[in-house]
Amino acid sequence: MDDRMPEAMRWSTENCTISRTMQILGDKWTFHVLRELFVGVRRFEDIRARSGIPRQVLTERLAALIERGLLRRHPYRLPGQRERYEYRLTQAGLDLYPVLVAMIQWGDQYLPLDGGPPIVAQHRECGERISVVLRCEAGHEPDAREVAIRPGPGARPRSLAG
Repeated sequence: MDDRMPEAMRWSTENCTISRTMQILGDKWTFHVLRELFVGVRRFEDIRARSGIPRQVLTERLAALIERGLLRRHPYRLPGQRERYEYRLTQAGLDLYPVLVAMIQWGDQYLPLDGGPPIVAQHRECGERISVVLRCEAGHEPDAREVAIRPGPGARPRSLAG
C-alpha cells in the first residue's frame, strides 16, 4: 500500500457504525417523528397534523422505529371511543436526544433565522439553554480538529482486491 495513503483507507467501511445508524435514522421524516415525540406530541393524528407527514409515511416510520426498538406503543382510550395508541420513546430513543439537540445547535449557528431560533433546548430545572459538547473520558473538551476517529476492536482491514 502507498505510504501516503490516509490511515482510514486501510480499513473497511462494510460494518460502519454510521452506516448502520443511518439505515434507521437516515431519511427526512424519521427525525420529524422523533422531534414530535421529544416535544411531547405522542398521538398519531397529533404527530401528523403538527409535522405535516403524509399518513402512509408516518405509519411506516412509526412501525420502523418500533421494530428497531426506539419507540413503543402505549394504549389509551378516550371516553366513548375505541382503544388507540400513543407512541413513547424507549431508552434507545431517548438516547438520541443529544443528537437532536446537536442538530438544533448546528442549524441555529449555520442556518439562523432573523427572528431567532424557533425552538430552544432548556434545562427544566434551571431554565438555562442546553448545548452539546464533545468531552473525552478524562474530562477535556476538544474541538473537532482535536478528535481522531481511529479503528476500533471491530474494525476489519479493507480488501484491496478488485
